Amino acid sequence: MSGRLIQSLALSAACLLAGTVFAQSVPASHDMAARVAACTTCHGREGRATNSEYFPRLAGKPAGYLFEQLRNFRDGRRQQTYMNGLLANMSDAYLHDIAEYFASLDYPYSPPPASSAPSLQLARGKTLVFSGDPARGIPACASCHGEALTGVLPSVPSLLGLPRAYVAAQLGAWVTGQRRAIAPDCMAEVGRKLNSEDVHAVVSWLEIQPVPVSNKPVASLPTRPAMPCSAMETHP
Repeated sequence: MSGRLIQSLALSAACLLAGTVFAQSVPASHDMAARVAACTTCHGREGRATNSEYFPRLAGKPAGYLFEQLRNFRDGRRQQTYMNGLLANMSDAYLHDIAEYFASLDYPYSPPPASSAPSLQLARGKTLVFSGDPARGIPACASCHGEALTGVLPSVPSLLGLPRAYVAAQLGAWVTGQRRAIAPDCMAEVGRKLNSEDVHAVVSWLEIQPVPVSNKPVASLPTRPAMPCSAMETHP
């Protein structure tokens, strides 16, 4: 058994154990750092992410986005065994507390890795990010995630500073239906139009982009989004 597989299994077991304790015994304390210990087991200290190629950063994401994703895991619109179990019995109010806590954190990002992707692939990725592919009905990523790609309030996340494997997996999950959102589910519609070459191009380009110092989501887009999307709405 490889060292990487052993490490992955150990981390998964730690997440499951932490999630079981967290879901069964919610502390009365207002010390959020202690209350979200199960989250940081996998997502890194203070939600800054780890060296894992999969678990995304939580710190600084829009609170609306984090809340919707926590609720999607709890309600089965997103499928991930440990997250589904961890959140199964949590109330909306508790999920709001978690989301607000991580959204309030602001830590610098690590520099992006060097890329070994072919230049044509990177160029294709940049084109899809900023121009889309109108002939195939694929909107630009920036048309919804903002020109700086740092997200839009209340619930559109940043596309920067994320592990390549995570972004690729999420795009794949939209295609297969393992990840869904409240209607109108714009990403499910976009995901069905992407092929594997598109996905590899986009994630390869995004992976090497530095996160700007001013990395907060913008309040609104300068123009209407490319398509109706529940992420642009506030849900009770």
